[in-house]
Amino acid sequence: MMKLYPNGHSGLNGYFMMYLSKWKRIAVLLLIIWIAVTYLVISPLRCDGSSEDASDFQERLKAVSHQLESLKQHHNNLISQIKKSAGLNVNLNDLETSALLHNGGGASEEYENLRRRIYSNTKEIWYFVNHELTKLKGEDVPGDKIQAILDQVADRKRSLLSDQQKLIEIDGYHEWRRTEAANVSDLIQRRLKSLQNPPDCRDSRKVICNLNKGCGFGCQLHHIVYCLIFAYATERTLILNSKGWRYNNKGWEYVFHPISDSCTSAYDDKVVQWPAAYDAKVVSLPFIDSITQKPKFLPLAVPSDLAHRIVRFNGDPSSWWVGQMLKYVLKPRQAMQKAINDTIAKMNFKTPIVGVHIRRTDKVGTEAAFHHIDEYMLHVKDYYATLELSQYVDKRRVYLATDDANVLEDARKKYPDYEFLGDPSIAKTAATHRRYTPLSLTGLLVDLHMLAMCDYLVCTFSSQVGRVAYEMMQTNRVDASDSFYSLDDIYYFGGQNAHDRRAVMPHTATVSQEISFQVGDLIGVAGNHWNGFGRGTNKRTNLNGLIPWYKTADHLVLYPFPDYKHVPQYPDTRQKDL
Repeated sequence: MMKLYPNGHSGLNGYFMMYLSKWKRIAVLLLIIWIAVTYLVISPLRCDGSSEDASDFQERLKAVSHQLESLKQHHNNLISQIKKSAGLNVNLNDLETSALLHNGGGASEEYENLRRRIYSNTKEIWYFVNHELTKLKGEDVPGDKIQAILDQVADRKRSLLSDQQKLIEIDGYHEWRRTEAANVSDLIQRRLKSLQNPPDCRDSRKVICNLNKGCGFGCQLHHIVYCLIFAYATERTLILNSKGWRYNNKGWEYVFHPISDSCTSAYDDKVVQWPAAYDAKVVSLPFIDSITQKPKFLPLAVPSDLAHRIVRFNGDPSSWWVGQMLKYVLKPRQAMQKAINDTIAKMNFKTPIVGVHIRRTDKVGTEAAFHHIDEYMLHVKDYYATLELSQYVDKRRVYLATDDANVLEDARKKYPDYEFLGDPSIAKTAATHRRYTPLSLTGLLVDLHMLAMCDYLVCTFSSQVGRVAYEMMQTNRVDASDSFYSLDDIYYFGGQNAHDRRAVMPHTATVSQEISFQVGDLIGVAGNHWNGFGRGTNKRTNLNGLIPWYKTADHLVLYPFPDYKHVPQYPDTRQKDL
């Protein structure tokens, strides 16, 4: 049996006292941040003049003060939630142990959701303060004063996030999360293997996926994932047609292990184009971009029979679920794996290390904006500054993946205090005119593998490769949902169903660009502006505008996928009692 109490706390009351003391510490830190920000923003920046500019400046300060006051109210509400969750208003002896330590000793959904929410909202406070104070730089106030304030707030933000991350290490559930994540992943992989290897291939229902989509490798990977999710949801064996594949003319199976060991043909059965009736034996899928009657089981939906297990160890179940599909299909054959291993062996890969993916060439100006290396390194610096609060860092390392060979050389010149790992030859093969070759594919797989193995990822989610790297990160650790920063988009799956957030606090619009909402409203989001606000449409009022991100939470869509009862929950009895 896994121990429920950390070392040094032999009794239940001792554990809870340590647990509640930690919550009190977080509450105090949150209050200190609010007080410090308010004082630093208002006190040193008062104007003594009587000009119109000074008057306008004072109005700007009042606006910031008003917003900080709303953050104070949010802080108070958050502390109330913490008290309610932790049971601070009741006697420890009256706490129902099973309510907090249930289902095999794991943390409750409420505990996990609250922990992640505090972490997320601390960042949202920083986004807001940083945005508002940066705007004041154009005023008569000296820029160095503003920067000094930003630096101090950033230090406090890093300290608070560092403390909150330690909760995961000391709450007594670390080993439980690791075991549960491994168990659920193993269950999904065994279900997929069962689906893909039916007892009678000729008699089984099938879905055909044509790997002829005219796009890059990341896009094609997501096309296969879409097909496999469709197969899983409809209990059909997936047949992958890949002859003439643009990365290797001989097909997917020449580079990777086939997705089925025993069922790779639809024989001579009639093929029906989707949409089709349930009893159609063989269905052929269109590209997700052009699918009609879009099924509700497409991302960002997750299986309802597994969702309540996943959310207890992972903060982004949708990307974790997609990652499980990638885990099943991305299995290089021996020759490809050797080429990948040989390339990696030449690099001095050590942790800690941050992965940076910079996409240039064909994406810039069409699907994504240009981002300078300094924008990426800003978040690399912030990651290491936070990490150094809790551990010794011998060297700040960065694995740099890019399709522009000049970026790696420029980064090494501009940031000599960092050790940059990367292979310029991979960048050259990723150039547009060389992209669809076996050599380019090897380089792509090396980059994806290395990025996914990094401790933190800085990228643009407008890039399919950036999203694939994140999805792969989700498969090789318990929870990667706080281990990335995207310079542009929030996470999405191309062709997905609506991405909604649910209001957890009411909001009344204070400016014309904002929209109001009530607790429980569903808001279809278009993105996070990384300044404390995002844009969305209130599905109750149909109004579109800015929303304060911290007053909403992701709405997880559950779908009743088949539960594959013929596949046992565990391969044996060793782990199910943990």
